[in-house]
Formats: sequence, C-alpha cells, structure tokens
Amino acid sequence: MGENMKTELVSAIYLQEVELQEKPADSQPNNNNKSNDETFTVEDAVEKIGFGRFHILLFFIMGSATILEAMEIMLLAVVSPEIRCEWRLSDWQVALVSTMVFLGFMLCGVLSGYIADRYGRWKVVFGGFVWSAYFSLLTSFAPSYGWFIFLRSMVGCGVAGVSQGFVLKTEFIPAKYRAILLPLASVFWMLGSMLIIVLGMVVVPSMGWRWMIRISVTPSIILLFLFKFIPESARYNVSAGNIQAAVETLQRIARMNRASLPPGRLVESVVSERGSWRMLLNSSYRRTSLLLWYTWFVASFAYYGSVLSSSELLEKNLLCVTNADGEHQVKHRQQDGLCYCIPFHFNDYQTLLVSCLGEVALVPVNICLLNILGRKLSLTVLQLVSATLFMMLNICTTMFGFTVLLFLLRSLVSMNFTVVYIYTAEVRY
Repeated sequence: MGENMKTELVSAIYLQEVELQEKPADSQPNNNNKSNDETFTVEDAVEKIGFGRFHILLFFIMGSATILEAMEIMLLAVVSPEIRCEWRLSDWQVALVSTMVFLGFMLCGVLSGYIADRYGRWKVVFGGFVWSAYFSLLTSFAPSYGWFIFLRSMVGCGVAGVSQGFVLKTEFIPAKYRAILLPLASVFWMLGSMLIIVLGMVVVPSMGWRWMIRISVTPSIILLFLFKFIPESARYNVSAGNIQAAVETLQRIARMNRASLPPGRLVESVVSERGSWRMLLNSSYRRTSLLLWYTWFVASFAYYGSVLSSSELLEKNLLCVTNADGEHQVKHRQQDGLCYCIPFHFNDYQTLLVSCLGEVALVPVNICLLNILGRKLSLTVLQLVSATLFMMLNICTTMFGFTVLLFLLRSLVSMNFTVVYIYTAEVRY
C-alpha cells in the first residue's frame, strides 16, 4: 500500500513539472503573434539600414552609367560642327539633330516610366543602357544625314530608359542623405561631359568624329557586367506583390551595411491603380502634376539650352566679343549662302571644358541651399539667378568674360536640375 502511494506521489510531481515546463512554451506563440503583428514598409527598412557599403557601390555603378549618359548627350555639342562640314548642312538641319534626340527622349521617357512601374526599374535601366550603346555605335556608320538623325533619336530613347536609374538609386538612399548624395552625383555628369570634349579634342582632328563615337561606346561593355551588383527596387517588388523578393533585397543590403531590418513583417502597399497616368490629372493631383511638368520643362530648357547654345555660339561666331582673336573673326558664310566649314579650335574646346567644371564648382552651395532653404525655395532662387545670367550673355565682353559667365550659368542650371530631380522623387501626391 505504501509503495502505491509513493508511486502516485512521484507521478503527481512529474505531471506538475511537465505543466510548469509547458507554460512558457504555451506563452511563446503569443509573443510570436505579437511580433507578427508588427509591420514595416520599404521606407522604414531603408531608414533603419542606413548608409553603408551597399550605397557606396550603388553610387559608383549608377554614377558610371551617368558618365556614359552625359557623353551621349554632350556628344551633340562636339559633333555638330563636324556633321555640318561633312554633309554641308544649313542651320536648321544642324538644330534638327538635337530636336530629334530630345523628341526621342521625351516619347520614350513617358514610355520607360510606364514600363518601369509595370515590369521593374532595373529592367528598364539595363535595357535602355544596351539600347543607347547599340544605336550610338551604329551612328558612327551613318551613311547620310537622314540616317544620322534617325539613329541619334534612337539613342535619345535609350538614354530616357537609363535616366530611370535616378529613381532606382533614390529609392535605396535614406532621406537624410539625399540632399548630400544626389547633388554629388552631378560630378559623374561633369566627368562624362569633360570626357567627350577631351575625346573630341584628341580624336576628331586626327581620326574624325566617327572614331570618337566608337571609342566613347567602349566603356559601356565593361559597365554591362557591373549591373548584376545592382538589385531591383524593393519598393517596386512590394508594389508588384513580390514581398519575398523585396525582403531578400533588403536583407542583402542590411548584410552589406552590417545592419538589421526593423522587427515584424514587410507589408504590401495597397494600391488600387498602379502606374496609371490618369491619376496624375484627377482633381487631387492635377495642380501638382502641372507644376512639376512645367518645372521640368524650365530645368531642361535652361540646362540643355546653355550646353548646346554655347557650342553654337563658339562655332558660328555669334559672340559679342570686344577683343576677338583671329579664329573668331572668320566669317562663317560664303556669299552664295552655303555653309562655310570651320570646326572647333583648341580654344573652343578649352572654353567648353571650363564651363563643364561649373557643374560641380557650386555643389557645396547647392547642398547648403537644400538643407537651409528647402527644395521649393531653392528652386525659386536658382531659377531667378539663372535667368539673370542668361540675360547677361547679351553683354559685350571679352572671351574670358564669356567663359566666366558660361561657367556660372552651367553651375546654376545644373544645381537647378538636381533640385528638380530630388523634389520630384520626394513629392507625395
């Protein structure tokens, strides 16, 4: 009888120990449920991860793409005198080349934005890069003026796709670093502009403009292999419903930066109509959309106008120069009205190079304006000062004075373009 009681007592103690062990385990799922109820967005994850090695890699790879993009656009300023000579073009025919390039940029810019929202930013950037490099290479074999215009307009389409890289880059950069990193990215555009001018200075006199284009396309082959290190936008993957891919991308970035993601689970944004242009024109968004479009028009017109008009002024002797040297006193038209062929001289290339330096000379000022005045007030100040400098180009001055004015003008229109990019990426409808 005593043995039975002892056995029952031991069993009771054992059961009590089992219950005590199971209680913490039973309470653990409740804690997990609480953790699972926590959510975070892509923006929360980007801010939590912070700036690190991934962003340095992103900055330089996308910056290299910007260098090549700048070379394709700035090539127009260097090639214009050469094609005028080869095909004996009139003024409107030379101007039509730039018009068709930017027409292709405009049309494909709208299309590339739509495709990027539907199929991903990375695909559009990579495809645009391959497209622009391919048609740029074909341009060097253009047998006639008509083919040259068509092929350069196709290059403009490709560059429009590459420009989506700014959106891809911005979506990975924490908000507090954008006002510093994005203006610094103008350094890459300046490098591309200077590189194509140096190529024109070295290659064109001895080998011609066709070989200049072929050499300028060569770095694109190397950059193609670097795009594999850039992931697809996590924000796009979430909006497309591919949560797992977005989490994997954010985890990869966190590992590279030696950081961690916020607790909880990544949530999918509920969007009823994604990537539709109709949303931009409804009553809630119409005013912001129209103002943004006009702001982009002003920024583009001012920047590319200053770039392309400077080469035209230098080539055709339209400057009001008080002490012009011999090469700027040559008449550019014969009596019969045909084009008189005068290519760029060394001093012309030198003036363009100095003006390119202006695009980064005032970057510290731009950063200060963005952080002190904000985006909208910075736009107002920069556009007013740019307009003033444009008017000052009509004042008769020396070549040195013209170079200084062009230097300051390029600085301000470049700063204005950067602010427009940042404001557009951050604006919330």
